[in-house]
Amino acid sequence: MVIIYSTPTCVYCNSLKQYLTDKNIAYKEIDVSQNEQELEKMVAISGQMGVPVVDIDGNIVIGFDKVKIDELLKLT
Repeated sequence: MVIIYSTPTCVYCNSLKQYLTDKNIAYKEIDVSQNEQELEKMVAISGQMGVPVVDIDGNIVIGFDKVKIDELLKLT
């Protein structure tokens, strides 16, 4: 499962969501600007406040790192 921790104003978050949509990868989006509990969870798993943070089957990717995301989703 792919979970994206994001905010509505994050350019990289929107690019990431479009990228996954183009690749037909389903994902769950969590808007951390509206949910303090999820924000705290994101910080706990990533060690930082910046978005996007992507959780791919328990593997954490910080930022829109295409190479790492493709590798974890076996798109390479």
